Amino acid sequence: MSGGQIAALIAAGAFVLLVLLLAIPLIKLGRTLDEATIAIRKAHQNTDPILISANDTITHVNTQLERVDGITANAQAVTGNVSALSSVFTATLGSPLVKTAAFSYGVSKAIRARRKAKAGADGKRGRGGRKRSDNS
Repeated sequence: MSGGQIAALIAAGAFVLLVLLLAIPLIKLGRTLDEATIAIRKAHQNTDPILISANDTITHVNTQLERVDGITANAQAVTGNVSALSSVFTATLGSPLVKTAAFSYGVSKAIRARRKAKAGADGKRGRGGRKRSDNS
């Protein structure tokens, strides 16, 4: 064997070794791609039930929102009725009620003032209507 043939043989061996070293990562990469393909396929298969469930949930939520809209409309009507009732009450009973309260307050104040004035005039007398002396 000549030196060129030996060099060619060494080069061929190195090339085979290089191919074997590169084949291992390529095989692992192929397995990884297979697993990724399987995961994507499973995700695609499981997407349909999830979307169907989401659609059912949205339908249920829309039904509940329609009920809430009805409740809100009824609450708005009740609020309008209470406002109207309050206005009617204020117009019919509010003014006379305020006048009655003011009259009652005035009468009670006049009675207190009269009692105070009477007590001031009677304050100089002791018990039994006798005049009290300042020395006793």
